[in-house]
Parts: sequence; structure tokens; C-alpha cells
Amino acid sequence: MSALQSSILELIRRTSAEIPEDVQKAILDSLEREKKGTIAEAAMRIIEQNIELAKRKSQPICQDTGSILFYVDHPIGFDLLSFEETARTAVREATKRGFLRQNSVDSLSGINDGTNVGPGSPTFHLHPHRSSDIQIRLILKGGGCENVGAQYSLPNGALKADRDLKGCRRAILDAVLQAQGKGCGPGILGVCIGGDRATGYEYSKRQFLRMLPDRNSNQELDQLEQEILSTANDLGIGPMGFGGKTTLLGVKICAINRLPASFFVSVSYMCWAFRRQGIRLKENEEIDQWLY
Repeated sequence: MSALQSSILELIRRTSAEIPEDVQKAILDSLEREKKGTIAEAAMRIIEQNIELAKRKSQPICQDTGSILFYVDHPIGFDLLSFEETARTAVREATKRGFLRQNSVDSLSGINDGTNVGPGSPTFHLHPHRSSDIQIRLILKGGGCENVGAQYSLPNGALKADRDLKGCRRAILDAVLQAQGKGCGPGILGVCIGGDRATGYEYSKRQFLRMLPDRNSNQELDQLEQEILSTANDLGIGPMGFGGKTTLLGVKICAINRLPASFFVSVSYMCWAFRRQGIRLKENEEIDQWLY
């Protein structure tokens, strides 16, 4: 097994079994805020136990190990074809070892070949940069939370949402309301304002690469993130829709250019099992540093 394949295999194992520290801290902080003896507190306690058990046994934290999304920052001249081939081999091996569940199926026939490799699986987002560093980030995104993502075209008469930040706020909170009790909350929102239908969703998912405690460099978006988080947690939806103070663990929003005729707000939802990890490689392609 090559050093690169071994590094990617360990990245997959750790991403599947271990919640990042920033997410775990948010979950533990939320547990402390829930009223003792409530269903919400019991749900958060079970989540805490699930996290500890998965890490201790090095087993998937959720039976749905999700869509496999690689985000790679690489130097100019990096052999992308070789990387993709190696990553697919690592995914097959990770599935064989049980780090990933066999849950990628042919969309037309429903056939599952048991490898998690096929058209669109895994998915690669490759970004060249002028640094010599190779950084590989991985998100495993479950189907339940993917199902409650939403996209809005503004203006939206039913929501009374115009083409402004107030309208965006209405759309985002509507997505939270529609997701209640689904998507394995408490969740994290990744939001993109602008773009087209495809890039809007793509950029919304990139927001999951951010750390939960970070603050948006754009003052207006930072204010919107904090306002959405506070308002959502005051709705009383709570963990798994059982009621309580923890509906969301975080909100991350970006804005990209759009066409004058279109104004999309794309909302991606991540479940509490926020599986996101990353590595920086040494020159010999062994792991040099964990990024989260």
C-alpha cells in the first residue's frame, strides 16, 4: 500500500469514527444548556454516549456513513488522475474494513456492488494553489440531513421574502422550520447566497469546512449567522424535534455573485454527526498534520 493510500485510508477511518473537537465541544455545551430530566437532555446524552463509543471502538459514528466528499488543495502540477485513482482504492479498502458502510447504489437499478465507488462516488473538489502543500479534507454527509436541504428563489411571495438579507433570513429560518424532527438534529447549516442552482449548493457545503467557533469576515454575514443561530434555538424545536434549546449547533453563510435575473438562497443541512476531518501531507505523502 502506498503512503498516499495509507494516509487517505486513515483519514477516512478517523472521519467516520471521530467527531472533530469543535463539534464535540458544541454538543457538550448544548447538553449543559438543556433542562435536566427533559427528552431533549436525554437525546443529547445519547448523542454524547454515541460519540464516545464510536471513538473508543473505532467504528462508524452513524450507520449511514454518507456521501464521500473530498476537498483537495494541491500545488500546480499535482497528478490529479493518480490522486483520484488512489483515493478510490482507499475508499474500496475502507469499505472492506468497515470504516464505511456499503451504501452507494446504482441510481437506475438499485444494485449495490459493495465498494462505494461508482459514478459520482466519491466526489472530488480539486483546488490548485501556489503553495507546495497538499491538504485533503473529507466530509461524510449522511442521506437524512441531505434530504432536508433546501433552495429558495427570491422573491418568495409565500414567505414574504424579498431580494435582501431580510428575505434571506426568512428563507433560512423556513428551512429550519421545515427540517424539524428530520435530518438528525441538532444540525449545522451551510448557506450560500447567490450563484446558480448548482454552485449555490456546492458553496453552501463548502461552509462545513469552517470551524464552528469562527466568525465571518463579512460583518453583515456574521450578524446574519449569529441572528439565525439565536433565533433557531429559540424556536423550541430542539434535538431530534423533541423540544428544547438546541436546534442548531452552528450557522455558516457565504455570498457569491449571481445573475441579475436570479437570487438563490441554498441551504445545506448537516446532522449532529458532523463528520469532517482533514490532513496536510509531508513530501513523502505521509500525514504531517491533522487540520481539525
